[in-house]
Amino acid sequence: MHVDQWLEAIPPLAVYLIVGAVIMIESLGIPLPGEIVLVSAALLASQHSNLSPLWIGILASAGAIIGDSIGYLIGKTGGQRLFAWAGRKFPKHFGPAHLANAERIFDKRGVWAVFLGRFIAFLRILAGPLAGSLRMHYPKFLLANAAGGIVWAGGTTAAVFYLGVVAEEWLGRFSKFGLLAAIVIGVVVFFVMKKRLGRTHAEDENQEETAA
Repeated sequence: MHVDQWLEAIPPLAVYLIVGAVIMIESLGIPLPGEIVLVSAALLASQHSNLSPLWIGILASAGAIIGDSIGYLIGKTGGQRLFAWAGRKFPKHFGPAHLANAERIFDKRGVWAVFLGRFIAFLRILAGPLAGSLRMHYPKFLLANAAGGIVWAGGTTAAVFYLGVVAEEWLGRFSKFGLLAAIVIGVVVFFVMKKRLGRTHAEDENQEETAA
């Protein structure tokens, strides 16, 4: 079962909470498909009036901000041990090369790395713990974290929601236009065939008269 089908089967309040929870857990540093869940929920909201894109964006933003803040605290208290453990458990996500690259980005970019990291899957997972382990000033981290979370979650929700509405309307119009075109084509074909059959019938009559 796809994510959108799974979300469609549960109550709206549960959808909001699941979106917020999955994104929060992902932001802690645990690899989860937060973006897939967010996109699926926003697309579902564009097709069902009982789901509010506003609440999806709010819960997703809150989950991102809270999750990153908890991740920051975890990274600050036990960053190196945490990354060593994560490297053994999730080598594809937290290998030495991945961590070295992320640390280099954070050293050079700082606040921008936290903000823009929200839009990159790998950095979205590592932003909080890395910022904490590197002892980044928390007020700066919180500002960048909140701005990135709101822009990413709110922007993604709005974009997917409105694209879904437009696509649904376009497909609906396409269906109407397709039906109208089929009717027109059918009528044209009917008259063309009728004319050709009439012409053939007239030619046959002329041939019979000539032969007689």
